[in-house]
Amino acid sequence: MNRPTIAITMGDASGIGPEVIMKALSQPAVQEMCNPLVVGDAERLRTAGRIVGSPLRVESLDDAAKVRFEPGTVNCVDLKLIPKDHPFGQVSAISGEGSFRYIERAVRIVEAGEADAICTAPLSKEALHAAGHKYPGHTELLAMLTGTPEVSMMLVSPKLRVIHVTTHMGLIDAVERIEPGLVERTIARGHDTLVKAGIASPKIGVCAINPHAGENGLFGRGEEAAKITPAVEACKAKGWDVTGPLPADTLFFLAGRGDYDMVVAMYHDQGHGPIKVLGLEAGVNITVGLPVIRTSVDHGTAFDIAGKGIADERSLIEALRQAADLAPKRVAA
Repeated sequence: MNRPTIAITMGDASGIGPEVIMKALSQPAVQEMCNPLVVGDAERLRTAGRIVGSPLRVESLDDAAKVRFEPGTVNCVDLKLIPKDHPFGQVSAISGEGSFRYIERAVRIVEAGEADAICTAPLSKEALHAAGHKYPGHTELLAMLTGTPEVSMMLVSPKLRVIHVTTHMGLIDAVERIEPGLVERTIARGHDTLVKAGIASPKIGVCAINPHAGENGLFGRGEEAAKITPAVEACKAKGWDVTGPLPADTLFFLAGRGDYDMVVAMYHDQGHGPIKVLGLEAGVNITVGLPVIRTSVDHGTAFDIAGKGIADERSLIEALRQAADLAPKRVAA
């Protein structure tokens, strides 16, 4: 088997993305697990390399098909969008435009068969919007670029997997959006992903919306019975091991000790909180349902420390590992 080629998008050039990329690609373990191909700006990577003290040379490419993977070299499909003196740590429409174009190009590279998966460094939603791209984040942007009508966000840490029914919307809007069909489709995407990953019969726990799962109607307005239970019953009818709706606090405790292979969270913070408590540096974001494999770091642009050389690269390394594991395997000729 050949190592998969992973297209790594540079993310927001004003954030820590360039630094964590240069740090991660300096690790021999990363070079052993995949062939990394950065989609971004070569000069920005060189600047980040100097900041973090990386010994790697950055090779500028105008075409992914021309890449040659050589020791000591970071290959970058160079879009040349970021001025040389562009500041770190500030929201910028220039960086927002860049982060959009990197994702757009990476999708086309994978569709052309020149890479096997995408791994994304963080972008700034504010900068993305300042550049005129009104998407809530990577997940929705990738869905648009690939023509995918519906996708799910899955967060993975060493002790926990969480898939989200809703993500980037206010809590009131999220509760309104939740309905049995969406819950069932979300469970199905998570179930299929785990089966493909080698878990033949995954045990799935489904969160309630309200405290104590509504306490038989005492809390909330009957959301559990109306919005969640029908989806759980439909999945059980398929022979899947699905339980819920369960109180979220209890379910995450049980999942953390290994009783469940995956938790289905109803809204953003319900799922993100436990993952980040368990260790932000090891968390990975996987977009489930796309025609291309996409993983991501589970942290933001960290403008407050960008350009200082102190950003932690471990989440990117884990995201690359997940991308390499999930990528279609090529057989050597």
